[in-house]
Amino acid sequence: MTQAHTGIHARTDSADASRDLARRVRRHALHMTSRGGSSHIGSALSIADIVAVLYADVLRVNPADPGWGGRDRFILSKGHAGAAVYAVLAERGFFPLERLREHYQDGSMLSGHVSHKGIPGVEFSTGSLGHGLPVATGMALGAQLDGRDHRVVALLSDGECDEGSNWEAALFAAHHRLSRLTAIIDYNKIQSLGTVEETLTLEPFADKWRAFGWRVREVDGHDHTHLRAALRDDEASTRPLCVIAHTVKGKGVSFMEQQVLWHYRTPRGAELEAALRELDREEEG
Repeated sequence: MTQAHTGIHARTDSADASRDLARRVRRHALHMTSRGGSSHIGSALSIADIVAVLYADVLRVNPADPGWGGRDRFILSKGHAGAAVYAVLAERGFFPLERLREHYQDGSMLSGHVSHKGIPGVEFSTGSLGHGLPVATGMALGAQLDGRDHRVVALLSDGECDEGSNWEAALFAAHHRLSRLTAIIDYNKIQSLGTVEETLTLEPFADKWRAFGWRVREVDGHDHTHLRAALRDDEASTRPLCVIAHTVKGKGVSFMEQQVLWHYRTPRGAELEAALRELDREEEG
């Protein structure tokens, strides 16, 4: 491995860098969805801390060589939150920050649902739910058969776990002992038009994953120290890992938090300015 591939992530014990990255991701996502008139800002804010920790401290990637064979693979299965992934990739140097202004514009490759076409660092296009974990499972099996040690990480929504394709993949992954596979669940407890509990209850959620043969860790999905500890996964095991991240939809903007409306509404005008001011106050505090 060359030196260009060794300084790939900070691997620090301080959460300051990842917290700063998460704040920038949130600001970018607000501007991107506002400028393009797109939806799903609540989902992007929900996962900002998760993707910040992944790209600041956990994933083995190299922005200067996005296709490097030894890289870890990350799939955003909840593709509607793609603004957050585009933002973190741009912040990490996979492509210029200026490209974020193209998000959801006519002719832009930065589509509303995350796409790999022409976007360095995106492994797989998603949007229809229930696809990310099955694809990640196939990637992990391929790596295992080839004797490669990179990790494959898929980030799912909680509502997406209504899809049977995920549970088929979960059975398959445990059966084949895919220890380098990690599923992260953004458990913000709101989906589509209502709460998860009202739509199709998932509890006892952790027990379900354990029954399917996975190791399970439950964490506060906005606590960077706990996220980092869970996601670094230094445990020797032959079983895949599920990290259930308890989150708040719309996290960081008080009037968006836990509101179904912001699964669809576009932040503009006074609402956008109020949201940005809240993030600024958080940074100053």
